[in-house]
Amino acid sequence: MSITLALQLAEGAIVLALLSALVSFFPATVRRHVAMPLFTLSGLVALVAGLVALINGGVATAQLPLGLPWLPWQVRMDVLSGFFLSIIGVVSFAVGIYAPGYVRGFERGSDSLRALGGFTGLFLAGMMLVVIADDAFMFMVAWELMSLSSYFLVAWHHDHAANRRAAFLYLLMAHVGGLSILLGFGVLASFGGGFTFEAMRGAPLSFGWASVAFVLAFIGFGMKAGLVPLHAWLPEAHPVAPSHISALMSGVMLKVAVYGFIRFVFDLIGTVHWQWGVVVLIFGSLSAVIGVLLALMQNDLKRLLAYSSVENLGIIFVGLGLALLFFAEGHPLIGSLAFVAALYHSVNHALFKGLLFLGAGAILHSANERDLEKMGGLLRRMPWTGLFFLVGSISIAALPPFNGFVSEWLSFQAALQAWNLDGGVLRSFVSIVVSLLALTGALVAATFVKVYGVAFLGQARSRTVRRAHKVPLSMRLGQGILAILCLLLGILPTFFIDLFNAVPREILGHGLSQASAHGWLWLTPISEKTASYSAPLVALILFVILVLGLWLVGRGTRRVRLGDAWNYGHASLTPSMQYTGTAFVQPIRQVYGLLFQINDGVETQQDGRRRYFLQVTDRAWGLLYVPIARWVEWSSRQAVRLQSGSIRIYLAWTLAALLLLLWLEV
Repeated sequence: MSITLALQLAEGAIVLALLSALVSFFPATVRRHVAMPLFTLSGLVALVAGLVALINGGVATAQLPLGLPWLPWQVRMDVLSGFFLSIIGVVSFAVGIYAPGYVRGFERGSDSLRALGGFTGLFLAGMMLVVIADDAFMFMVAWELMSLSSYFLVAWHHDHAANRRAAFLYLLMAHVGGLSILLGFGVLASFGGGFTFEAMRGAPLSFGWASVAFVLAFIGFGMKAGLVPLHAWLPEAHPVAPSHISALMSGVMLKVAVYGFIRFVFDLIGTVHWQWGVVVLIFGSLSAVIGVLLALMQNDLKRLLAYSSVENLGIIFVGLGLALLFFAEGHPLIGSLAFVAALYHSVNHALFKGLLFLGAGAILHSANERDLEKMGGLLRRMPWTGLFFLVGSISIAALPPFNGFVSEWLSFQAALQAWNLDGGVLRSFVSIVVSLLALTGALVAATFVKVYGVAFLGQARSRTVRRAHKVPLSMRLGQGILAILCLLLGILPTFFIDLFNAVPREILGHGLSQASAHGWLWLTPISEKTASYSAPLVALILFVILVLGLWLVGRGTRRVRLGDAWNYGHASLTPSMQYTGTAFVQPIRQVYGLLFQINDGVETQQDGRRRYFLQVTDRAWGLLYVPIARWVEWSSRQAVRLQSGSIRIYLAWTLAALLLLLWLEV
């Protein structure tokens, strides 16, 4: 199989996604039995296409009979496109299996299932078109298709004003980001003499103009990725979308933004500068820390997972920032390590965040609940969902033997090579970034201890949760696929790093030559003298400890008389006696309170009971977005004054404009 076959398979996957969108407007019986299978098949074909490209390497290009007369659409398949096409494919495949059981709960509702299926297919097609586009025009058309279709998916439950507001905010920021990307392409096209990516690669850019293009691209792609402080849309849009769409948006769409940044900066601009790495590291580390702190404060499960995506994208951009820094400073091996760490975490986040959103969707489907404070005891009612959610929680907390540990360990190994940099300031700066990453890891563990403990353990806190039941087999199967992959990427990292290593070798001209030099058992990213990790051995040891522990517990229960726990003299334990999510994070909220806008107090309800309330708001709203909104409103009021209704004043404005243009011409 060749790279040309990979491009043909990718085109076939796009056609299948478009057919899925088209069939969604057919009668319900056809839609149920044809549309989602086409979507699932599209994801599977995209996964195969991406793997073929990664394994074979090389470049394949083609020209589509679409576009403008003087600018037909150009498509390209290389290892970078193949890598991100694999991410799109694997999550879409799992979502396609999961979705029929989940969507069945909406069949009796008022929302249009035709619109849901149609825009889901367009959303998938748009993401795949972005990663194979080879000219700026096609890239922007595909980017807008991806953004507009996902807007309609966010606004699908449009009966609620909050959902419409979240969708509008997402659409507004998506278009601002798209405009920034378009201007960045404009800079490259003006110097390269064309809109094709091939012409842009040869653009003779000075440091100043290259930095302008970089800043525009970083703003545009960073806004779509949800980096702080451009993240405001993400915790608003993800919670209100259907859960399988949230899995696609968080697990896949955010990675398309990562792809765009890598393609623009590392491939099209080519020559990188250390100043860019510092900028990316600053915003990446801030996103990681602030994102996880905001996630820790949330009690809405889907909003918590959305803020967690801000944190994980921050970690990915920390890896990319380290890659920029080390490549610019002449250390290609360490730069390749940081780049591979970012790629590995991109895959990992797609898997475990997709899994967690699917788990949240299963809870919502079964218990109709998103508030952690009303959950509890779900493990005995939904054992399979509880198991899969536990896998996702361990993975995102970066604990071995699951996949999150490998990518974060690689990121630390790259950052700890800061002593190779010239200048004490840069070395100290990277050391601070390492400290922030370590803090982030601890806070992530605390976040998902809270989530799993409050939601799945203890007693149910509400009637709907007490009535929760197992979800359909298709939903469990979709979660199970992602859970198994989380384990595989954790215990076989050398195999996957060898596969992903093709990307830096082709895009950057360097790779990790020693990562698997000692076979599949040992991962040595730089050399065995620097650091090594044996994921299979760690997994085996943990498995033996687990089996031994279960055996000892089993023996102990035969000799010990079981009874109720001591309840301090109360008649019986009640759900209100349990530790809540709010109480769990109270010490951390006190320490980092300055980062949030906190509104809390005690209110009296209608039945006379007193209830404590807490609202934690992101300070980015007050510091950045509210002033901009006020300025826009003030500017609009001033512009209204120009519309006086007098024809003489309109003619005067026209004359003034003509005089100004004549003066500028002179």
